[in-house]
Amino acid sequence: MIYTVTLNPSIDYIVEVNHFQIGEINRMKNDNKFPGGKGINVSRVLKRLGVESIALGFVGGFTGEYIVNELVKEKVLTDFVKVDEDTRINIKLKSQSETEINGQGPTISDEKLDQFLNKLKQIKKDDYLVLAGNIPSSLPQNLYERLTKWANEKGINIVVDASGKALLDVVRHKPFFIKPNHHELGELFDISITSIEQAIPYGKKLIEMGAKNVGISLAGDGAILLTENDVYVANVPKGKVINSVGAGDSLVAGFLGTFIKTNSYEDSFKTGVATGSATAFSADLTNREKIEELLLEVKLEKR
Repeated sequence: MIYTVTLNPSIDYIVEVNHFQIGEINRMKNDNKFPGGKGINVSRVLKRLGVESIALGFVGGFTGEYIVNELVKEKVLTDFVKVDEDTRINIKLKSQSETEINGQGPTISDEKLDQFLNKLKQIKKDDYLVLAGNIPSSLPQNLYERLTKWANEKGINIVVDASGKALLDVVRHKPFFIKPNHHELGELFDISITSIEQAIPYGKKLIEMGAKNVGISLAGDGAILLTENDVYVANVPKGKVINSVGAGDSLVAGFLGTFIKTNSYEDSFKTGVATGSATAFSADLTNREKIEELLLEVKLEKR
């Protein structure tokens, strides 16, 4: 079974305005609401690939209820801890340019954290646990490191999609898969990475530091998968980017959902790249038909 963790979910409220003017009344052209958060995105895309998962994390208030209800509609399994304060709303305003206003999210008490940690006891050896997104300020900032160390000791496969210190700290505990983009990879080593050739040596460093598999996305320039023995480079399909939110999460879902079925790094990576691109070319997270269509365009090169 795959379990996903979203510590600070959101309702992503996407608003489109023709010509946004500060200080004036603006009329919406379109608006949409989606359950948001990186782990939740992974669970939603896994379901569309026909792979079951259980979404874990914290939800609260009427906004938390909305997220749970929407996931129930999509037949995504959930086991959230309910907190007292409302789950946040993130506003994404699309007009002449795109502006994001992200909510802070609820405070998580020690009692609620303990409830969450108890829920992790249902995870068995050889299961997969996806830790995705930032750690809220009310939680221990070394939580991902603690969970990765615990999972490694239990024989649980950990997938981490985070950035900065939270990502660097988990590497030595041998996560199954990590997925920085090229900006995040550069931040880890305090350099600027702009090409596949630049990214590969630093991906290899993460393998040497303990990560079992490293996926690196470079937007329209392609993607890289480094395993303990091999390096694969993929092109990305051509298309108009409509929504970059969730593309990285979709790559994780496509890779992981395929790997548990095939145990093939090549097939899993190709599907991951197609899935990430399919979401980027869609208004919301992608569907299975779009993934299968783009899969034909993804080619791998072994370096």
